[in-house]
Amino acid sequence: MKNLALITGASSGIGEELAHIHAEKGNDLIIVARRQDKLEALKATLEIKYDVNVVIIIKDLSKPNAAKELFNEVVAMNLEVEYLINNAGFGLRGKFHKLPWERQQQMINLNMVSLTELMYLFLPQMVQRNSGKILNTSSTASFMPGPLQAIYFASKVYVTYLSNAIAEELSDTNITITNLMPGATETEFAKTADMERTGLFEKAVSARSVAEDGYNGMLSGKLDVVSGLTFSQKLMMKAIPFTPKKVMLKQIKQMQTAN
Repeated sequence: MKNLALITGASSGIGEELAHIHAEKGNDLIIVARRQDKLEALKATLEIKYDVNVVIIIKDLSKPNAAKELFNEVVAMNLEVEYLINNAGFGLRGKFHKLPWERQQQMINLNMVSLTELMYLFLPQMVQRNSGKILNTSSTASFMPGPLQAIYFASKVYVTYLSNAIAEELSDTNITITNLMPGATETEFAKTADMERTGLFEKAVSARSVAEDGYNGMLSGKLDVVSGLTFSQKLMMKAIPFTPKKVMLKQIKQMQTAN
């Protein structure tokens, strides 16, 4: 298969757009998500429209051992992944002590554990052939703590720092790791996280524009790609280092409170 990309969370949103962008260039894909019907529909579209090969793997990466199962399936098919795109993730809105622990644990597994394990499993092959690129979808949430989304924000800090650190470890190779940090984006995230009626998602940007920024950043080997921020949000980000933490926490909490 040609320039094979493995994309998690490919059934909708940024992941689906990343699949389209990769296929538009005539490249083959492994698309991974929980929803078989969505993946089958995407596979049919990509193969017909772009004349590429698409493998689907149905996998819930929020479950223990799912990352290893996914890797083993790819190895069993004798496929060589050139682009690893860790896009799957979700958020939850609410007070930490009131949200169901089972869902929060699933979020930790998906946003951090599976992402980390997939890098750990696929990197040795990339290092051996001295080629490959990794794109990890983090968030602008990684710039700050997030009251009412405490674990989600913390998980994205983890993704950002992990990506940056391993990128430097690989600086003497041809392998790059790019950290994509979107702002509020038009995906299923807002609905899943119960964020649709909050101020944060009043001016969400298109998933396509974020995917293009991330994909192009990956190809050029950028360390960080910030995408999808309005002018006022950009100003807010720049002000974070100079804002007293208690003031900042109140502002973020207010932004995530339903209207």
